[in-house]
Amino acid sequence: MPRYALKIEYDGAPFAGWQRQKDHPSVQQAVEAAIARLQPGPITIAAAGRTDAGVHALGQVAHVDMARAWDPFRLSEALNFHLKPNPVAIVAIAPVPDDWHARFSATERQYLFRLLMRRAPATLLAGQVWQVPHALDASAMQAAAGFLVGRHDFTTFRASECQADSPVRTLDQLDIEPVDGPMGQEIHFHVRARSFLHNQVRSFVGTLERVGAGAWTPGDVKEALDAQDRAACGPVCPPQGLYLARVGYPDDPFVGSLPG
Repeated sequence: MPRYALKIEYDGAPFAGWQRQKDHPSVQQAVEAAIARLQPGPITIAAAGRTDAGVHALGQVAHVDMARAWDPFRLSEALNFHLKPNPVAIVAIAPVPDDWHARFSATERQYLFRLLMRRAPATLLAGQVWQVPHALDASAMQAAAGFLVGRHDFTTFRASECQADSPVRTLDQLDIEPVDGPMGQEIHFHVRARSFLHNQVRSFVGTLERVGAGAWTPGDVKEALDAQDRAACGPVCPPQGLYLARVGYPDDPFVGSLPG
């Protein structure tokens, strides 16, 4: 059975997350239902990572084994047709070896978080950004973020229900970028690591927002990290504004593939 890698974009607002659930809609269910329109039998796809309810994706990656060979462009067209009206799109498809795995072959995940600084309601960006009504000091947030980059015990910044065996992770990037957006000033958080703990990125952003607002100092973030205590974390920000931006592989299967 030929295996294909799928690059998937979605708006997470109407879904209870990526993973298939019994009583709630999920992105995985939507994609598997579209595949089931093309071939019989139970369909199961594997993704590079799970996203929580309300979290979006620009470049989620999954793989699927098809019953027969498909032209990648025709397969993407067929899947996008059957995905309607869900806010999910297959933006690229590439054939991959039988032992290639969307999760286990990945070497890094990149997340983008969008924070909008604006008092007026964000009507056109509702559900796409986290909105705060005050200005933030991006330089102070970047100084605090510097304490988080590297290999650390991130117990403070992971959810209490996180199922990872170890809280130790290596954070490769946490950059703060002020952006002059059409709807107002935004702060973009660019976060990159091989793997993440549950709620780690949202814990980072919520804590760094307190630094930008002047309620915390950069040194307070280092103290929170060193405490290795979930109670030392700042507020966890909402999922709106969080995007799985990219999944990295030693050999990117989508290089040279035509966009959908």
